[in-house]
Order: sequence, then structure tokens, then C-alpha cells
Amino acid sequence: MKAIVVFITVLLNALSVGFFFAWSVSVILGTKKVGHLTYLETMQSINREILNPLFFIVFFGSLIALGITTYLQLNNKTVFVLVLASTIIYLIGTFGVTAFGNVPLNNELEALNITNLNAIELKNFRFYYESAWNHFHGIRTISSMVSFILLLISIFIQKTF
Repeated sequence: MKAIVVFITVLLNALSVGFFFAWSVSVILGTKKVGHLTYLETMQSINREILNPLFFIVFFGSLIALGITTYLQLNNKTVFVLVLASTIIYLIGTFGVTAFGNVPLNNELEALNITNLNAIELKNFRFYYESAWNHFHGIRTISSMVSFILLLISIFIQKTF
């Protein structure tokens, strides 16, 4: 049972970090090359479509699985500390930054009627949104990577001792 939970934890966290990394090296680079209206329309569309069961399973499931795995490691101090650190980093740096950084920006964009904006307003909102959103995304990407690395280290330590 414990091995299955750890496997699910690693799988969900691998999918999470992979998603954030892939976004960083593809979507962000691609959207930098489009016009302001296209960028804002694209982000509105993506923000609507990302709210789906598969994303929720990976995003929320990673946090839940990390919590369960942390609890299951209470009897192994070194592994427990690593998994706890992984959980805290994911909770604050990935989940928290998304909830309190990216999501409010997405909500602000969703509420905006971009077709009513003139060229200067489009440019200004895009600059505001894109710079803040990418900053938060960078934090959550690095946090998810660090969280995943700590989780992997805990597995290697557990198997070598």
C-alpha cells in the first residue's frame, strides 16, 4: 500500500512539474511572438480550458498525495523531513502561488472585455498581465521542480538505507 501511494505521488508530481516546465519552454515562448489582442484572447481561451478534471487530478492530486506520503513516512526521520519539505514547497510555491498569483490574474483577464479596448489599453494590460503571470509561473515551475527533486531524493535515500 505504501509503495503504491509513493508511486502515485511521484507520478502526479512528475506530471505537474512536466506541465509547468513544458509551458515555460513552449507556450510562454510562443505567446511572446503574437500581437496583444491575440495573446489576451489565447490566454482567455487557455484559462477556460485548463479548468478540467485531468488538470485538477494532477494539480490537486499532487498536493493530496504528498500529504499522505508525508504522513506515511513518520517512522523514517530522514525521508520524512525530505518529503515534508517537498510537500511544503509544493503547497506554498506551486499551489499557493497559483491560487494567490496566477488565478487572480486569470480572473482579472476573464472579466476584461478585450474587444472593447483600444491598442494602447491592450498593450498596457498585456504588459501588466504577462509580466506578472510569467513571474508567478516561474516561481511555481521552480518550486515544483525542487519539490519533485526532494521527493526523488527521499526515494533514493529510502532504498539505500
